[in-house]
Amino acid sequence: MAALTRLSKPTFSSSMASLLRRSLSSSAMASEPNPNFQSHHSSFSRNTNLVRKDPKDRNVQWVFLGCPGVGKGTYASRLCKLLDVPHIATGDLVREELASAGPFAQQLSEIVNQGKLVSDEIIINLLSKRLEAGDAKGESGFILDGFPRTINQAEILEEVIDIDLVVNLKLREDVLMEKCLGRRICGQCGKNFNVASINVKGENGHPAIIMPPLLPPAHCMSKLVTRSDDVEEVVAERLKIYNEKSTC
Repeated sequence: MAALTRLSKPTFSSSMASLLRRSLSSSAMASEPNPNFQSHHSSFSRNTNLVRKDPKDRNVQWVFLGCPGVGKGTYASRLCKLLDVPHIATGDLVREELASAGPFAQQLSEIVNQGKLVSDEIIINLLSKRLEAGDAKGESGFILDGFPRTINQAEILEEVIDIDLVVNLKLREDVLMEKCLGRRICGQCGKNFNVASINVKGENGHPAIIMPPLLPPAHCMSKLVTRSDDVEEVVAERLKIYNEKSTC
């Protein structure tokens, strides 16, 4: 099981960005300033018609962080059902954009297939559209999965939305690799599964890691496909970039 770090349940006057600095590497971002930060910041604020709500008048607004494959989606999707809030995963938003042949599809295809980090501009655009669509449908609260990824993104987000809780999930990199390579999607129903059977013995004070496979029902078994970005060289590149840009 992934180690879970409960970073904070802040008061609503506290800064989410300062909380995220415990898990996002400020040194990496400081050495690579984003010249487009102000334009992304103003674009999100200008194009998002969301209104801050008193926490008593809405459901929870949480953020789940962690490396690719750590289990953010698994935990977030289960908690969302219990809390009756939408699970908003940036990875899903990217895949939906690719499938829809939207304005960013070609650019995203190249980025995803190379394991690169999607730019702030694209992610913020996709996320702002999703949040507005949910607000229009009367959704209340959410769990964000995989956003923000950088300090810049955290500072942009806190300008328009209050975050109640930040959770950081951690797991050994060799196990992350095995989990990513074991991921499968049913080509018909779209549900996610994992064929990896992980059994790492505890040693040198580190606990054992036992993670049985998450197998599909029989009718999905013959329809399983592997995501294009779940091959070893792409996963290795994604983990490398994640570790450079943020602390897993």
